Amino acid sequence: MGFRTAGLLRSRTLWMGRAYSSVPGGDVIFSGIQPSGTPHLGNYFGAIRQWVEGPKTLRSLFSIADLHALTGLHDPSEMRSNIIRLTAGLLASGLDPKACILFQQSQVQEHTELSWILGSLSSVQSLTRMTQYRDKTRGVKESPLGLLIYPVLQSADILLYKGTRVPIGEDNIQNLELARSIARTFNRTYDTSLFPEPFSVLSESSKIKSLRNPANKMSKSDKDTRSCIYISDPPELIREKCKKAVTDCQGSLSYDPVNRPGVSNLILIHASILGVTPQRIVEEYSNLDTGGYKLLLADALSEHFRPIRERFGYYLKHEHVIHEVLKDGSDAAREIASSTMKEVKSIIGFT
Repeated sequence: MGFRTAGLLRSRTLWMGRAYSSVPGGDVIFSGIQPSGTPHLGNYFGAIRQWVEGPKTLRSLFSIADLHALTGLHDPSEMRSNIIRLTAGLLASGLDPKACILFQQSQVQEHTELSWILGSLSSVQSLTRMTQYRDKTRGVKESPLGLLIYPVLQSADILLYKGTRVPIGEDNIQNLELARSIARTFNRTYDTSLFPEPFSVLSESSKIKSLRNPANKMSKSDKDTRSCIYISDPPELIREKCKKAVTDCQGSLSYDPVNRPGVSNLILIHASILGVTPQRIVEEYSNLDTGGYKLLLADALSEHFRPIRERFGYYLKHEHVIHEVLKDGSDAAREIASSTMKEVKSIIGFT
């Protein structure tokens, strides 16, 4: 580790802590991620590392959101593989199942049960106005019901555990606001204070873009395989993808996401590795041109993900560990969810 890197790393704790410091007091962290296979940089920096480095003194629940994945995935073999590879990625990244509850959403039936109850308090009109629904159904003659009620299930996911802090990306802010609205509606309708209104926890590194088209988010669905770096990529592949990353004709480094999205994306990735501001990266490496900087970034990525890559391989070879973690986590989540549903059923008059 060079002098510069060591100095930047010392700033990491303070910078990463800002996301949580601005959130009002609460005692339950909840977040979920769809099983789409091996995590990439956007998944890692935008969600997973927040989970790993979040407050250890609060109850934390993290869900493999396989029910949500059904809105776009109907291949059973791929679903099973994606769940295994995502869970392996979470564990390899440092998520400790002894310090949190990591579980599979579909194994806790109370999610869909509460979703139905909350859906009865939601209007079709409000759901059709949701930005994600409109984006995903634009130009489509028929769309699955799951896309429409997706945010209601998301609200149930959070409220079932009385979540108060929800690490999310900016594209999910509207869905979180709906969860807050549904919590208020339930409490007002039944004259109760059962559900707290959850607050969003935004990651400062949640805007990782495609390496080949920095106008778009990094995504597994991109047809250009060089657009995405996975936590399991070997050093030589990381180096190749970094070298092919789209930048511009300027040779110097500067952080300007609007006018220089390509190089700014690389700087943001580097800043996310070290846990510092992009401006700090520009100051430290202003002597490099973009070609040299790409190689430096590739080395930094390879080194950062080396232990994660090794642990990822271990978990894939020992799937029984993954199954045990998910079973234990689902059992623990079910116990909390069952307690909440008993309260809900009493409040609404079912019992």
